[in-house]
Amino acid sequence: MYDNTGYKIMDLETADLSRLMATGYKFPEPFKIKADDGITDLYGVMYKPYDFDATKKYPIIEYVYPGPQTEAVNSGFSISAASMNYVDRLAQLGFIVVSMGNRGGSPERSKWYHNYGYGNLRDYGLADKKAAVEQLADRFNFIDITKVGITGHSGGGFMSAAAMFVYPDFYKVAVSESGNHDNAVYNSWWSEKHNGIKEVITAKGDTTFQYTIDKNPDVAKNLKGNLMLSTGDIDNNVNPANSIRVINALIKANKRFEYVLLPGQRHAYGDMSEYFFWRKADYFVQHLLGDYSQPVDILEMTREVEMNGKRK
Repeated sequence: MYDNTGYKIMDLETADLSRLMATGYKFPEPFKIKADDGITDLYGVMYKPYDFDATKKYPIIEYVYPGPQTEAVNSGFSISAASMNYVDRLAQLGFIVVSMGNRGGSPERSKWYHNYGYGNLRDYGLADKKAAVEQLADRFNFIDITKVGITGHSGGGFMSAAAMFVYPDFYKVAVSESGNHDNAVYNSWWSEKHNGIKEVITAKGDTTFQYTIDKNPDVAKNLKGNLMLSTGDIDNNVNPANSIRVINALIKANKRFEYVLLPGQRHAYGDMSEYFFWRKADYFVQHLLGDYSQPVDILEMTREVEMNGKRK
């Protein structure tokens, strides 16, 4: 504990992580790169397999959430970081997993940074995410830039699908969870606030308000890689219609894709979260590592049932 002058008053608590580290755990590594403008600093963290070998090449997966009200970059233990444990676990399957900010993200940096996506709520963060992987691959020889994946939930689901449609030759695999793909059917209090509305005065002097946000279904026809979509069927935040509209566009464009519907689940997937983690993990293992050996039973979940006598 320190006072307001920086003088140390006392030691409070010291965490003992020795048993955790004995298991081979490693903290994610922080990094700094430039945004696509070549000027703005962006900050992120990199998760590696615990048996990481710098002489090998690893596919890279971006865990994304574009904001604009927050950024999903965690590097320590906290309530919010607990939700990031799937990112850490994903790396252990043989991937480099990264998460970083983008212009238009957290309002805690500056008003300009936060407002960057105003009026361009679909595409505003994509160039920064692509530039980040390119810079990291230039910096680290162990990153295979020919095998780039992307995933996220909610706004991150929206962003990961958009990345596949806007940069179809760069992103090869995406798992898009519960994305607000069509903000015309999302919450107006969020969409209007962060994207902006246009005041229109007619010839008669009447005032109306218009707002349009580019939609993922509009560019779904550009898909070239492997895409998995998911949603809970009673999502109380992002209506499943968002995913259904993307599915409709993909079918009309004669595209192959995967879709996982989680019955009885709201926005956060509840007791099916663990099941979906393994579906997501298998999808990346298949399409980025080329390993299709997974049997129909999810062995890790079955083993958990055998150990505990119940399904988690």
